[in-house]
Amino acid sequence: MRLKAYIIEDNAATRTNLIDTLEELACIDAIGIAETESEAKTWLLENPNKWDIAIIDLFLKQGSGLGVLSACSSRTASQKIVVLTNYATPEIRRRCKELGVDEVFDKSHEIEALVTYCKDRFGGFDPRTAGWKRLGT
Repeated sequence: MRLKAYIIEDNAATRTNLIDTLEELACIDAIGIAETESEAKTWLLENPNKWDIAIIDLFLKQGSGLGVLSACSSRTASQKIVVLTNYATPEIRRRCKELGVDEVFDKSHEIEALVTYCKDRFGGFDPRTAGWKRLGT
């Protein structure tokens, strides 16, 4: 089972590398992208049940990743929100948690931790079947 990720990242190179990494290592399909707060909010509000995880950068071409969080306020318990930023300071981490973010990862040092989070949270590779499965199944 592949998970559906909505990626909110305005840097094309970062976004491409992130998508390639997650699709290869964490069994995730990027089902959509946004470069601005308004694009992200519009898509999330129009597609409330079409994503499993939203990966949000804080600094966007227009607006802020923090502003996107309001569009995720009615998400289901199984839908996860993570922030991926170059500014993962203790204050930013605290503020994101207050706003309902499940995890915060630093782009420079915690991409592997993001991959591990996705695999641990949503599923893992089963070498017996050479395929992915949801944990606990």
